Amino acid sequence: MDAHELTKSLEELKNKLTEMRAILKLDKKQEDIKKLEKQTSEPDFWKDQEKASEVGKELSDLQEEYATWEKLDKEVGDLLEMARMDEADKEVDMREDLEKQYKLVNAQVGKLEFNTLMDGKHDAKGAIVAIHAGSGGTEAQDWAQMLERMYLRYSEKKKWKVTILDESKGSEAGIKSVTFRVAGRYAYGHMKSEHGTHRLVRISPFDAEKMRHTSFALVEVIPEMDDEGEVKINEKDLRIDTFMAGGHGGQSVNTTYSAVRVVHLPTNITVSIQNEKSQLQNKKVALKVLQSKLQKLQEEKEEEERLKLRGEYTSPEWGSQIRSYVLHPYHMVKDLRSRYETVDDQAVLDGELDPFIEAYLKFVKQNK
Repeated sequence: MDAHELTKSLEELKNKLTEMRAILKLDKKQEDIKKLEKQTSEPDFWKDQEKASEVGKELSDLQEEYATWEKLDKEVGDLLEMARMDEADKEVDMREDLEKQYKLVNAQVGKLEFNTLMDGKHDAKGAIVAIHAGSGGTEAQDWAQMLERMYLRYSEKKKWKVTILDESKGSEAGIKSVTFRVAGRYAYGHMKSEHGTHRLVRISPFDAEKMRHTSFALVEVIPEMDDEGEVKINEKDLRIDTFMAGGHGGQSVNTTYSAVRVVHLPTNITVSIQNEKSQLQNKKVALKVLQSKLQKLQEEKEEEERLKLRGEYTSPEWGSQIRSYVLHPYHMVKDLRSRYETVDDQAVLDGELDPFIEAYLKFVKQNK
């Protein structure tokens, strides 16, 4: 491109950055950083170490996000200034070098643009993910474990911390269900696209006749709410049971009733937690997960009413599949909402989910 085209391209990039900063509410994030910095400097901040650690992580993530955008904004501004100088002074020839730098910053902006798709109320929060095997015994339970592995791989690539909260093993292979917490900025914004029924078609490794089988698993994703969430839980509405927690791999089974099951009687929502060492810790985590589920339920009801008024409501059930994974007789993974598809099924099952997530978020934004 010539000097004038380069200047124009950089001006467009600068304007795009300004729009993206507004969408991401960076000014508000700067205020949040100041509030959190003040909070961390208070004398009794470290009295509750768990809470302090969460606040410290939130502050660190916000600072990193804000610094990334500030640095990029400055780089584009400096390049634009040099491009204008290059265009005005024919004796100065920096165009080749400026064009290389423009391509680099443009690629960075493209990657960060993904974040502007996550502007929902809870998108920046962590996520609580549950996977349930459908009917079909060992086949479905193996599929549920394959999905668990896929999400663990994806979280690892994102450098998110995953904690298994509860897991029920299959009798022969796989898992009946698993619940885990994903801690990381925008974890819910990414993972919410996975909520729904996932369908697998393959030659069964458990079938001596090598027949083709179809399996289903349900994935639930809710945002992890703060302790001071909008929904308040009344202790009278709860039934709390304790039971023995099984160790991983079946080797070290606890001899104390440390696992906790909390039932919210008005909604019949049940949360079981057995990952923590003590009954008190398991109860605390279970109540936090329950609060998140109740908050999500309340918001879904509000959304349902809104859609009913517009005549657009459809009930989300097991039958409403969101993605199909075909490993035989051909290879294809296809999202049934955004219509995005790929033939590289192995990469997807190894945690390469960003293309699907981005396609879904763009689909949602276009259909708002």
